[in-house]
Amino acid sequence: MWIFGLKGKSGFSARSTAEQVTKGVDGKGLVAIVTGSSNGIGIETARILALRGVHVIMGVRNCKAGEKVKEDILKKIPGAKIDVMEIDLNTFASIRNFAAAFIATGLPLNILVNNAGIMSPPFTLSKDGIEQQFAVNHLGPFLLTNLLLDTMKNTARDCGKEGRIVNIASVLHSYGYKEGILFDKINDKDCYDPSKAYAQSKLCNILHCAELTRRLKEEGANVTANSLHPGLIATNISQNSGLLGCYLACTQFLLKNIPQGASTTCYLALNPKVKGVSGEYFEDNNMAKASKMARDPELAKKLWEFSLTFTEAK
Repeated sequence: MWIFGLKGKSGFSARSTAEQVTKGVDGKGLVAIVTGSSNGIGIETARILALRGVHVIMGVRNCKAGEKVKEDILKKIPGAKIDVMEIDLNTFASIRNFAAAFIATGLPLNILVNNAGIMSPPFTLSKDGIEQQFAVNHLGPFLLTNLLLDTMKNTARDCGKEGRIVNIASVLHSYGYKEGILFDKINDKDCYDPSKAYAQSKLCNILHCAELTRRLKEEGANVTANSLHPGLIATNISQNSGLLGCYLACTQFLLKNIPQGASTTCYLALNPKVKGVSGEYFEDNNMAKASKMARDPELAKKLWEFSLTFTEAK
C-alpha cells in the first residue's frame, strides 16, 4: 500500500511531495500552462512550478477564483510570474479563444499540464453536444494540445530545451466499459454509466499521449507526452462520484494529501530524470504499467482519428 512509502527507481515514492520531487530544479525561463489550476492539485501544481521559477499561465473557468489563487501564491512567493486566463473545456469555442489569446502574447511554451477534469456526473452533454466527460476530460485537452503544439515544438527548437506535455489520467482507466471506448455510442444515454464513462475518458488520456508520442517522434520534435495517476485524493472533482465519493470521504486517512497528489504531475513537468521519456504512464512518481487496452497502438490511432471528427468540425 502507498502509505508505506516504498521508493521506486526514481528515488521517490507515493509519499513524496511536489516540492520534494522538484527540489533543486531551476525553472527560470520556462513557461507552463496548467488547466484547472484554481482547485485541488491544480493549485499545488501552479504553486510548485512558480516556486521553481516557471512563468505559470493558470487556465481556469472562473477568473475571479483564479485571481484569488494567484494572490495567495504571490503572498508566499513574491517574485512569482503568474497570469490568469479563462478557459472552459466544456466548449470548443472557449478552448480556441484561449489558445489564440495565448499565442497572441508571443510567449514561448515549454510545459502543458492538462489537469482540468470532471468526475462521474449524471448524463450531460457539453455545449457542443457531446457526452460531457468525454468532451471535457479528453476532447478538450486533445484540442488544446493540438492548437498549442506548433508553439511548443518551435519553443523547444529555439531554446534547445525539451517541451513536456502532461495528461492527468487515473488508475481507474482499467475499470471502464468492456469495449474500452464506445465509439458508436458516445452520446447514448441508455448506455451511459457515470463511473465507466469517467474511466473511458481517462483511458483516452493515456492513449492520447501514446499516439501523440508516435507522431512527435516521427517528426523529430523535441517534445514529450506522458500521462499519470495522481493517486486517491479528496478533492472537489469527486463531488459527483457517488459511491467513490462516499468511500473517499470515509477513508481520508488512507488518501494522499494535495502536495503528494500533485507530485507526479510536477515530477513529469520538471524533473530531469524523465528527460527523453515519452508515451509512458506513471504512478507515485515512477513509471507504471497501464492496462493492456491503454497500451494498444491501434486503439490509440483509432481514437486520434475519431477525436479529429469532433474537434475539426466544431
